Amino acid sequence: QVQLVESGGGLVQAGGSLRLSCTASGRIIRINAMGWYRQAPGKQREFVATITSGGRANYADSVKGRFTLSRDNAKNTVHLQMNSLKPEDTAVYYCNADVIDLLTNTDAWGQGTQVTVSS
Repeated sequence: QVQLVESGGGLVQAGGSLRLSCTASGRIIRINAMGWYRQAPGKQREFVATITSGGRANYADSVKGRFTLSRDNAKNTVHLQMNSLKPEDTAVYYCNADVIDLLTNTDAWGQGTQVTVSS
C-alpha cells in the first residue's frame, strides 16, 4: 500500500513563504507525476502544480511565478516552495502521486496539510 505523508503547512502573513513537502512510501516501483492540489472552504479541490519524473513542472495560472515545485526521485519526495503568499492561497493542500507499485497503478492522495495566509 502506498502512503503519502505531507508536512510544512502552517500560518503565515500575506507576502510570506512556506515550503510543503510530500514523501511517498510503500512497495513502489515507479512514480510518474507527483503534485499538489488544494481545497478552500466551500470550494472544490483544484489543481496547483504537478511535476513529471523527468522534472517538468506545470502550474495553475493562479500560482505561476510564486510557487516552485521540485522533486527528488531518489527520496520519492516533492517540495512546493510557496512565495508571495496571498490570503486566497488559504486552503488544505493535498499531495497527489501516480504510483506504480507491486500490485497495480495507484492514484494516491495524502491526508492534507492546512495553509492559512492572514491579511
